[in-house]
Amino acid sequence: MKIIKRILLALVVVSVLFVLGFVFWAETPLGPAPEALSALESDAKVVVTDGDYITFEPVGAQPVTGFIFYPGGRVDYRSYAVPLRAIAEQGYLVVSVPVRLNLAFFDIGAADSVFAQYPQIEHWVVGGHSLGGVASALFAKEQPQVEGIAFWASYPADDSLNNSGLKMLSIYGTKDMAGMAKFDETRPLLVADAKYVVMDGGNHAQFGDYGAQPGDNEATISRAVQQAQVVQAMVEFLEGFK
Repeated sequence: MKIIKRILLALVVVSVLFVLGFVFWAETPLGPAPEALSALESDAKVVVTDGDYITFEPVGAQPVTGFIFYPGGRVDYRSYAVPLRAIAEQGYLVVSVPVRLNLAFFDIGAADSVFAQYPQIEHWVVGGHSLGGVASALFAKEQPQVEGIAFWASYPADDSLNNSGLKMLSIYGTKDMAGMAKFDETRPLLVADAKYVVMDGGNHAQFGDYGAQPGDNEATISRAVQQAQVVQAMVEFLEGFK
């Protein structure tokens, strides 16, 4: 009996240490880089509000289309401020939501309260980077007001939305850590008329400003060039909801 008790105690200790280690890992996310933090300052073009989530609102415009963004796994949600702010400058409400443990799978409903805060928005699009894109698709399944999904280096978890009628955009780089084959394999999970933007030389990490991503490939285009392509693709996509 003593041996069994010792084994059980050892298992409990190992489990506790594992949980604590996981929480510590999750709560030490990548980023944000100084460029992202600078983009969180309001100016004459965009008003930035940092509360339960970060909102980017264009000055002098009354947006009717809103974009809700979920961050990538173990990436600080502020790290995407540069491209999100640039999207807002073009006349769109952009909302960046933090997620529990910096892992969107643990907080699919992170954006639940956003809709009620902005009743003037007529069209809602959700999306996210990497794991955040997967989470945004799961969120969209339960939210009838969502009309579109934007996947940044991401794809749905299954094919449950491929006949949904939602508009979809997939943006990824040829140097992404997932590999081009993975994006080809997962195309059937998206709607048949999904739009694709493939950035030659773009990688996984340069969607945001949080430094290098473990396991990622080296990009052959600059971060600024990659993010400019992301912003252009997003603005063209969002124009379809006006």
